[in-house]
This record gives sequence, C-alpha cells and structure tokens, in this order.
Amino acid sequence: MKFTYPAIIKKTEKGTYHATFPDLICCEAEGDTLEETVELANEAACDWISLELSEDDGELPPITDIRDIVLEEGDVVRNICVNIRFTDGWDE
Repeated sequence: MKFTYPAIIKKTEKGTYHATFPDLICCEAEGDTLEETVELANEAACDWISLELSEDDGELPPITDIRDIVLEEGDVVRNICVNIRFTDGWDE
C-alpha cells in the first residue's frame, strides 16, 4: 500500500537539513544534504506508519495538502511516498 505525506525541510545553522512531518507526530529526519534528508525522511515515515498500522486501531492521520502549509523563508516541502507491504496474517 502506498502512503504519501508532506515533509517540511529546513536548513539548520550547522548546514545540515532537518525534516519534520506536519501530520506524523515526532517523525523527523536529519541529513548532511537535501537528498540524504529526503532519503532519511522516507525511512522515518516508513517506520512511523508501520508502527501506527500495527497498533490496535491502525488509523493514520489525515494528509495535509501542500498548499495549506505555511513555510518560512528557505523551507522546502517534499511529498514523501512510502510503500508498505502487508505480511501474512495482517487481516487476522
């Protein structure tokens, strides 16, 4: 199943990049380059969504439309797409 959530990426004072997800509470990633940060954000979102789906209710938060996100100067928004394969016994 495919899930797509927006990530806001900011350049830090250290020169690295830090990604946060407005919809995925406490889901963050930091990398040395923008590309690395997008990659790490994808991994973080995959872990976050997988954990959430394994919970009893298995509900994910609604997805914020990119056009509704207020950005600060220099911020970048990227849609992070995560593919999760459900394993045997998922529907039990």
